[in-house]
Amino acid sequence: MIRISIALAVFALLTSCASKKSIVYLQPTDVNAEKLYEQYAPKIQREDLITITISAADIKATMPFNQQNAYQINAAASQDLAFKPTYLVDDKGEIDFPVLGKVKLGGLTRLEATELLRGELLRYIVDPGVNLTFANFKITVLGEVNKPGSYTLPQERVTILEALGLAGDMTIRGVRTNVLLVRETNGVKKLERLDLTADSLLQSPYYYLAQNDVLYVEPNGAQVRSSSLGQNTNVLISVSSVVISILTLVVTNSRR
Repeated sequence: MIRISIALAVFALLTSCASKKSIVYLQPTDVNAEKLYEQYAPKIQREDLITITISAADIKATMPFNQQNAYQINAAASQDLAFKPTYLVDDKGEIDFPVLGKVKLGGLTRLEATELLRGELLRYIVDPGVNLTFANFKITVLGEVNKPGSYTLPQERVTILEALGLAGDMTIRGVRTNVLLVRETNGVKKLERLDLTADSLLQSPYYYLAQNDVLYVEPNGAQVRSSSLGQNTNVLISVSSVVISILTLVVTNSRR
C-alpha cells in the first residue's frame, strides 16, 4: 500500500510539471508586436445600459434632458445608477431620450454617440456637454483561474490580461495557449481561441474585451488526468472495501 501511495505521488508530480514556455505570457515571436493594436472602442449594443448626463452654462435649459426616472434601476443592485439618467438600448438599437424621442445609438462607439446627441441638442441648448458612459460593462472569467466569476467594470476598455488579473490570474494548471473567448454581437455569438503566451496577442482585435465577453481557461492534460485518476481511485477504494468485507465475512463463516 505504501509503494502504491509513493507511485501515485510521483505520478502526480511528474504529470503536473509545466515548462516555463507554457506559462509565461507574451513571449517574443516573429511577429512585430511593438505597435499595439489600435485602441479598441466598444460599440453600443442592444440591452446595454448607458448613462447620459447633459450639461451647459444654462443649467435650467438642461433640466428636461436630465430626467432621473429615464430608466428604473434596482437600487439594491446598483445604488449609484439610481441617481443617474440611465437608458436601456432596445432591440432596434434605440433609446427613448427626453424631448428628442427615439435616438438610434446601436453600433456607435461612445464618442460617436456623444457627438450624435450633442448635434441633436444644439437645437435646444447653447454649447451642450454630453457625458455618456456604459453602466453595465460586464465580463465573465471562468475555468482555471483563482477567482472565477462575473465582474462589472467602471471603465469601458479592459484588456484580456487585465481581466485575468481581476480573476486572480490563471492557476498553474490553466492552458495559456488556448484560451476561449465567447463574444456576442447583436445577438450572434462568436468563439475565438487565443494564445496568451505569444506577444502577437497585442495585435489581436480580441486583446481588448467587449461588454459581456466570457473568457474560459481550460485545464491542462495533467489536471484532467489527475481528476480522472482521483475519481477512479475513489471507485477502486470503494469496490476494494466491499470485496474485502465480503471475503472477511466468508472466511469468518468458513471457520465456524
